[in-house]
Amino acid sequence: MNSLGQLARNIAQSTGLAHKRDIAAVVDILSRSAPLHQNRAIALGDDCAAIADGNGYLLLATEGFLNEFVATQPWFAGYCGVMVNVSDIYAMGGRPIAVVDAIWSEGEAKARPILEGLAAASAVYGVPVVGGHSNTRNDRPQLSVAILGRAEKLLSSFAAQAGQKLLAAVDLRGHFREPHNWWDASSNAPPERLRADLELLPLLAESGLCAAAKDISMAGLIGTVLMLLECSGLGGVIDIAAIPRPPGVELERWLRCFPSYGFILSAEDEHSEAIIEHFSRRGITCAVIGTTDNSGQLHLADASDQALLWDLNDEPLTGCNKMQHHETAS
Repeated sequence: MNSLGQLARNIAQSTGLAHKRDIAAVVDILSRSAPLHQNRAIALGDDCAAIADGNGYLLLATEGFLNEFVATQPWFAGYCGVMVNVSDIYAMGGRPIAVVDAIWSEGEAKARPILEGLAAASAVYGVPVVGGHSNTRNDRPQLSVAILGRAEKLLSSFAAQAGQKLLAAVDLRGHFREPHNWWDASSNAPPERLRADLELLPLLAESGLCAAAKDISMAGLIGTVLMLLECSGLGGVIDIAAIPRPPGVELERWLRCFPSYGFILSAEDEHSEAIIEHFSRRGITCAVIGTTDNSGQLHLADASDQALLWDLNDEPLTGCNKMQHHETAS
């Protein structure tokens, strides 16, 4: 198998995508009785639940963290509790309002660094922690954080169209938190800059330059593209040479990593240049990395070859797609 094919196979078999496949069983159960709001189903599979309320959308999301992560990186786990939720809100074109946390630990001392990380990120991103649940009599540390936000106009994983450009916007001004595959462009950055950088997402939604986006998750850049395409019932081709990447970072590691600031967008070609310029003014690297189509397949491409990474027609990833949304709404 050639190197491009091997890269596609490695990403398809990665732990990040394996975790996303676990979503399918949950979606199968919940989609049977998804709540209706103003006679429209709330789609399962976006970065947040978008609840129309007459004045835009309330956005609701939550994140839970692996026990090992919380135990070995307690401060950063707490910090991520706010950071990743904030990213989900902005990925939907919204702005965060507040977070709540649920924390368990074996004694107060082990809870302290987790709470300090939460408090630090709360201050950095300007999002208050307004309540939650705590238990310091557990046998191990565990953490879950939920967030509430609001959007005037949505960016949605369900809004991409065939024939659009796929763009990746990533803050390359960071470093890996070795030995982990986490690209941290947040914890040492100026808070004012971080908040202004995130404001680009609602700006794109409200200006009409873009309607479809997803933040790059633990599935990595390629996995996140796949999730967006699945939600929108599409396929696409990614030019791996066009993907923004820090100098000296190995390609496969970069494609599988979780960046603290990273978004995938799908937009009309005529808007691509303006979108790239908005990010460029903030020092964030943004580039067209591919195109969407109606194939239901995601291919990786280079100058001389193409390799199939995933065929959604034969094998759904999360089970979240337009058909599921329409069936729920009917």
